Amino acid sequence: MQNPFDLDNATAYLRWRDHKLAHAITNTDELIVEIQKPRALTVAEHTALLARCRRSNMAIYASCTEDIDENSVRQLGQQFGLNRLDANWLASKQGVTRITVCADDELRQAFIPYTDRAIKWHTDGYYNAPEKQIHSLVLHCAQSAGHGGENRLMDHEIAYLMLREANSDFIFALSAPDAMTIPERIDEQGIARPAQTGPVFSIDPASGDLHMRYTARTRSIVWKKDATTLAAVAMLEKLLASDSPHIHLARLERGMGLLCNNVLHNRAAFADNATTPRLLYRARYFDRIAGT
Repeated sequence: MQNPFDLDNATAYLRWRDHKLAHAITNTDELIVEIQKPRALTVAEHTALLARCRRSNMAIYASCTEDIDENSVRQLGQQFGLNRLDANWLASKQGVTRITVCADDELRQAFIPYTDRAIKWHTDGYYNAPEKQIHSLVLHCAQSAGHGGENRLMDHEIAYLMLREANSDFIFALSAPDAMTIPERIDEQGIARPAQTGPVFSIDPASGDLHMRYTARTRSIVWKKDATTLAAVAMLEKLLASDSPHIHLARLERGMGLLCNNVLHNRAAFADNATTPRLLYRARYFDRIAGT
């Protein structure tokens, strides 16, 4: 099978590009699927969510306001072939992470997701080792913020397409094994996480799917010091700051969630209600959504 992400195969790329642009979802409302129970989707609900993921690598579901716990989020993922959780050190026993403001937790306060501050564009797990790359995630809203907290979302395949259309050398540069380095993280015990160097774009050798590893942070990141790489990064930053119809703005309310193949996303700053703080459950997987 010809791979459209092979820079030496222009025919396969052009065929994929035309199909991708013709079917990509540009109306955020079209991403949303109403469902009843995340833990037990109907055939029609599953089909609708999968269809959106196949077109744009993401879908947003809006469920009834039944209480959802970490196990329910895992059951949702399992219905899409998602089983290999990245049970990071701050996750629950189920391997799902509770994302909420932790003002009294000095450990979590050191990480932006556990604050009410904005988070820049990124894909999840960009600091992970090559063998532990995140290929998909479920983000379920158990309680929305009082104000703010919206996410912007962009299909990483569209970002690839637009960069390649601008200059195929950008893709070549961002696919280099030393394109982006996340320096080591140090804590009181020493090196908590070693430095991770790798590409922005890579192709899964087994499936041929495109994977993206990226963060827009300006601290604790080292880009390869060559003109083409830096120009590609600048182009990507410009794209993500644009009003492209391929960038979706969505606010997850209680009972809503994002199912995606680790697309590019950010988060606006927010303010909590005094009695009902914002709470999201995040499950990150080494698997890609089955059928996409």
